Amino acid sequence: MHGTKSHKLTDYGQQLQAKQKLKKYYGDVTEKQFRKTYEEAARRKGDTGHNLVGLLESRLDAFVYRVGFVNSIFAARQFVNHKHVLVNGKSVNVPSYRLKPGDVVTLSEKSKDLLIVQTALSLSERRVPEYISFDASSNAATYIRRPELQEVPYPVEMNPSLVIEFYSR
Repeated sequence: MHGTKSHKLTDYGQQLQAKQKLKKYYGDVTEKQFRKTYEEAARRKGDTGHNLVGLLESRLDAFVYRVGFVNSIFAARQFVNHKHVLVNGKSVNVPSYRLKPGDVVTLSEKSKDLLIVQTALSLSERRVPEYISFDASSNAATYIRRPELQEVPYPVEMNPSLVIEFYSR
């Protein structure tokens, strides 16, 4: 027989797959950045999996995507890199910039008229998660708090506990 064989993944294979899926979802974060984020999540009090997701969600590129300023995480990374975003009124061009509760993210003046922004903002089915406050009149979004795992609107099932097992080998 030819073609792909269906075989059961080993525990390591499942853990690796879970890690790669989570990394890919956040814009193909580098292994070094992802490991550092994991190590910080492990140092913090509480569940490491929830801490990991919370830290990933507090990245500026993930936040810009969640708010709906752009329509993909990759566009969000480029958007931040090109200084289209202000955090508390200051230009920030680092996609991995970590937001703190209370930080206000707005668009720079030159960005408000961009077609990609106008298109993304005009979508009526925008669902901003509860840990983000969005003011449509001023296009300002506030990072309220670090989210719980179940609050994050992943399009597929993510399993941070397998990622934790992968790194704790």
